[in-house]
This record gives sequence, C-alpha cells and structure tokens, in this order.
Amino acid sequence: MRIMGIDYGDARTGIAISDLLCTIVGSTAVVPSRNHEKAMADIIRLAKENEVGEIVVGLPKNMDGTEGPRAELCRAFAKELEEAAGLPVAMWDERRTTVEAHNILSAHNYHGQKRKNTVDAVAASLILEGYLAFKKR
Repeated sequence: MRIMGIDYGDARTGIAISDLLCTIVGSTAVVPSRNHEKAMADIIRLAKENEVGEIVVGLPKNMDGTEGPRAELCRAFAKELEEAAGLPVAMWDERRTTVEAHNILSAHNYHGQKRKNTVDAVAASLILEGYLAFKKR
C-alpha cells in the first residue's frame, strides 16, 4: 500500500506518492485544479493507478495554530475526496511547506515558470514526508 500526499490549491494541486514501504516519497505530480471535477477525477485515477491505500491532505493553519477560510476549503476538499475515492483521508498541518518548497527550489536554481510548475509537487512531498515520519513513530 502507498500513501498519497496532497497540497490542494486553486490553480494547481501537488501530488506526492510514497514507495510501497511507506518510507520515502516515490513520485510526484501536479494536477491542474481550476476545473474541480476534472482535478478530483485525476487525483482518484492517480490513487488507483498507484495502489494508494491512504491519502493525507495538507491543512493550511495560521502560524498561531488557528484555522482560516483556506483550511475550511481544504477540509471540505478532503471530505469530498474521501467519499469519492473510498479511501481514508487524514489532514496534516502544512504550515511553512510552501515557503520551504520555494527555498528548496531556489537552492537548486529553479526560477520562473520552472518553479511555478514544480513548487506544488515539492510542497506535497514535504506534507507526505512529515506524515510518513509521524506514522513511523
């Protein structure tokens, strides 16, 4: 069984999928998400193709730990995904993952369009890595 990490966004949604042992991130992708139904179908297709048994969605909390409107959107997305995919969906605190993703890409000289097309997948990888480390404990 693999675990899928998701960084849900308005324009793009980052996807990261673990290896079979659920120890590291094995692959990443970015799904356009302006068309909600198509994005949902693409995510479910990727989950099936990769034999995903669990999904974790990033929960964008404020720095003080409270939840705002964006967190509410992510919770609604996670609930809809759980029902549509028939898989358990967990939420994972994603504070600073996008900032860390930009820092990682800057360190590897990814700029402009190249960065725009990659940052969501890197953020999803960071969400998944955090969740995998938590599950190991």
